[in-house]
Amino acid sequence: MEYNYNSNHIEGNTLTYGQTELLLMFGIVSGEGSLKDFNEMKASDVGLKMVEEEVRQCAVPLTQNFIRQLHHTLLREDYTVCRTLPGGVETNYVIHAGQYKTRPNSIITRYGTRFEYAAPEETPAFMTDLLDWYNAAEQSGELTPVELAALFHYRYIRIHPFEDGNGRIARLLVNYILSRHGWPMIVVRTRKKQDYIEALHQADLVVGDNPSDGAHATSTQIRPFMNYFKKLVYDELSNDIDFVTHSGTDAWWYDGGRIRFRSINASKLLDFLQKNPYATYVEMSGLLGINMSAVQKLIKGMMDKGYIGRSEKEGNWHIFAIR
Repeated sequence: MEYNYNSNHIEGNTLTYGQTELLLMFGIVSGEGSLKDFNEMKASDVGLKMVEEEVRQCAVPLTQNFIRQLHHTLLREDYTVCRTLPGGVETNYVIHAGQYKTRPNSIITRYGTRFEYAAPEETPAFMTDLLDWYNAAEQSGELTPVELAALFHYRYIRIHPFEDGNGRIARLLVNYILSRHGWPMIVVRTRKKQDYIEALHQADLVVGDNPSDGAHATSTQIRPFMNYFKKLVYDELSNDIDFVTHSGTDAWWYDGGRIRFRSINASKLLDFLQKNPYATYVEMSGLLGINMSAVQKLIKGMMDKGYIGRSEKEGNWHIFAIR
């Protein structure tokens, strides 16, 4: 659930953490949100399950066919987009699900410069090189699984083989690589998106803007991203270990981190609502021994942070923090 929420939010999905949990854990569509965002989140979950299943086929090498199938699952079908070109000219073009790009793609960096990825005619050859290198590197064992995943991610992003969904595919394949070698999956947190983007940018400055150089970059060249990625894995594993070893009624977690409450009332209230999803404000006030306005302020604060939500239709409370 955390993986799907964060990976899609990085790319602009608007569903809240609570909406994502209700959708993926209970099949409930709640609150505002576009149909595209709900479908995108469900497709992401299917993609993650595909990766988990592929990992079980440990004797099967990674193939371009699997990557294209993964992309088709995420996008579901072809669709047409309208883009405004420089000068105000509008153009329509088709995004192809499961097919490599047919148009050049690029981004405008935060510094205002245009960064070009591999050209459509280069992409099949670069992807062949990428998969040949990866499967050989995995067999050789010269790189650790973390180093292998980081370098694959960077090279893949520099190719940007599809017209849409490249970031989501890259993060799925990172977890495919880690899982194949017995490492837990990791989550690139949307709240730390800028660190992720900046690490890629700093590596680009070393590698250069030539797509071929990016598609064949070395571990040494991408050191800024490699260092970022190693710290990301370390932090995620530390959180995992903390989660499974820490005990206590006051230990609550949200989006991969432990919640540090200023007041014991917050922890008591979460515990109470988890056991009494239809609790009233009067009952909460009696439990905590504080007035109604204080309870409402506490509830609002936790709703704003995403720890809890309330169904408008049924009127019951949903606890998105976990203990």
